[in-house]
Amino acid sequence: MQLTRAEEQVMQILWDLEEGLAKDIRERFDDPRPARNTVSTVVRILEKKGYVDHKSFGNVYLYYPIVSREEYSRHQLFGLLESYFDNSFPAMASFFAREKDLSVAEMEELIRETRKELSANKEQK
Repeated sequence: MQLTRAEEQVMQILWDLEEGLAKDIRERFDDPRPARNTVSTVVRILEKKGYVDHKSFGNVYLYYPIVSREEYSRHQLFGLLESYFDNSFPAMASFFAREKDLSVAEMEELIRETRKELSANKEQK
C-alpha cells in the first residue's frame, strides 16, 4: 500500500524512535512543525493501514511501527522495478548509473560489493 509523503515522514520518525507518543513524533519534525492533532491523525491513518500499532496507558497512546523500514523499502523498490522498468533490474541499474553519472570504476566497485553480498548470503543458507 502506498503511503503519502506525510505518512512516510511519520514512519521514518517512528522507525528511528522505535516507539513514541504523538508529541515525541511531532518534536522530530523540522520547523514549522505540524500541529499535534495533525500528527495524531496521520498516526491513526497509519494504524488503519496496518503500519503502526499502539499500547494504551489510560488516555495516552504509545505508537510503534509494525512494518519494518526494510520491509517497506523492499515493497517500494520492487514496485518501482515493476512499474517503471518492466521488472528488469539491469534496466533500473543502468538508469540510476546514468542519472548519478557513475564512473566505470564506481560500477566495478558496485559489482564487487554485490558479489561479496551474494556470496555471504549463500554461505548463510
